[in-house]
Amino acid sequence: MRTIERTAGTPEAMEAIGAVLADRLRDISLATVSGPLGAGKTTLVRGLLRALGHAGAVKSPTFTLVESYPLDDGELHHFDLYRLQNPAELELIGWRDYLGGGNVCLVEWPERAESLLPEPDIAIIIDIQNGQRRVRMTALNATAEALLDAVT
Repeated sequence: MRTIERTAGTPEAMEAIGAVLADRLRDISLATVSGPLGAGKTTLVRGLLRALGHAGAVKSPTFTLVESYPLDDGELHHFDLYRLQNPAELELIGWRDYLGGGNVCLVEWPERAESLLPEPDIAIIIDIQNGQRRVRMTALNATAEALLDAVT
């Protein structure tokens, strides 16, 4: 397990962190993104998607629970579990069907469904301190450690 930290003072800096992650993202299947409201979770995902070539809008899937974006050989599924009242609601949308098959799942607010989620490849935690966003990225397996190598 390895952790690195980056600081972002602007939305553009947060998008840049996401863009760097995009380079090796295809090697993992599940990443969690935690932090308080307004921390920049969706902004990080937006930077990542832009770096992967997505030119359209990137919105938080707060009301839809998931937004999917095509990739060259799979899809990126962006989950936002903030409005989840019960982890079983995630089962109702068939969330397990999104895993595997060359797909990448990014899950915001994973603590809302911890009992259902498998261990992620990488856990990203965003904290706000003195107007700055501190982004801690923890690799939970060797594949994710290679992703962090691309960030350093």
